[in-house]
Amino acid sequence: MSTKKLLLLFIAFFVSLGWVHESEAAGLQALKLGVNDKLTGIEAVSVKDTYYVPLRDLAQELGWTLNGLSDGIGVNARGSSLKLLNDHTTATLNNGSKVPMDTFLRGGKLMVPLRVSALLGYTISYVPEQYLLRVQNSTAKLNDAAFVSKYKKELQPKTGTGSQTPTAPGTTTSDSSGKPGTTVYMTFDDGPSATTTQLLDILAKYKVKATFFMLGPKMNTYPEQVKRTAKEGHGLGLHGMTHRKEKFYASPAAALGEMNNDNAILKKITGTGTSLIRPPYGSKPYFTNAFRDKVLTQGYHLWDWNVDSDDWKYKENSAKIYNIVMGQVHNLKKSQSNPIILMHDQKATLKVLPQILETLKKEGYHFEIITKDMQPHNFWKDYR
Repeated sequence: MSTKKLLLLFIAFFVSLGWVHESEAAGLQALKLGVNDKLTGIEAVSVKDTYYVPLRDLAQELGWTLNGLSDGIGVNARGSSLKLLNDHTTATLNNGSKVPMDTFLRGGKLMVPLRVSALLGYTISYVPEQYLLRVQNSTAKLNDAAFVSKYKKELQPKTGTGSQTPTAPGTTTSDSSGKPGTTVYMTFDDGPSATTTQLLDILAKYKVKATFFMLGPKMNTYPEQVKRTAKEGHGLGLHGMTHRKEKFYASPAAALGEMNNDNAILKKITGTGTSLIRPPYGSKPYFTNAFRDKVLTQGYHLWDWNVDSDDWKYKENSAKIYNIVMGQVHNLKKSQSNPIILMHDQKATLKVLPQILETLKKEGYHFEIITKDMQPHNFWKDYR
């Protein structure tokens, strides 16, 4: 056997264990991942000695169930399971043993080593000279040679300059200028309202995009404002129907019903639904694991905040609201975390919002909307 083939076999062996460095993996930065007999759109990236893939995308392809737990994320794969701990360095197996399992954030997604699938009973194939990286179980019909033959053209890798910096809302990030934690996510609850038009005018004036968590009955009352919100590129989220604790939190089924009805109204008005939700009064303490299991397993993503403006409480006291917001934003700067600011779609907010936006811009922040592809930020640390 030639020296080159021996080297490739050596690399393949260590990739299967998650130990190969990106420079050793034939210089590849990313490979398209095969799952059984399908070439998926999942991009596997070689970072810090292993190939990583987005957990949520991999779970969807393989039919795994993800459960948010107090100390991590449970991954269930039809009889096999493990838990990814919140320390981002460890996984706990079925037998209680712990194994190293580094995870990180990339483009708002939780990235896990591909070898997590091997721990759940899957086989990993890696043939670097043919750009093959594939996860399979007993349901696969194609062998590796047939798989490569079928997808030869599509398997050609993308070339790049390197792996992206791990990022996520509410955690460390970098903007285009390289400054960490300078992305702001403005969010507005309880709308739309009679003053939504003015709110949108202010956002347009400052060229800011925000995310709106809206109530179903109010969308029915102000459909034109909803249409404008969508048309101008703002993020769309759900806030339920009643905004009453005794109704929304009556049962997990009641909460899911409200979000589904809310989504149906949004889709009727704009032609599209959303998976972004924010329960009334935030997710703690009422949106417990039973509620989250019922709602999030239907594809919804739970979002809270890390900056509470208290604009609902102080109403016309703009100075108080401004100081509360900027004080919390500056505290987050110490940990280089992205501010996710909670405000409300109400008349009083219109008075203080321009001052907040002007200050944030002067301090170098830029604004983005929340999207379904980002890792959710919530008080439970439930990343489903």
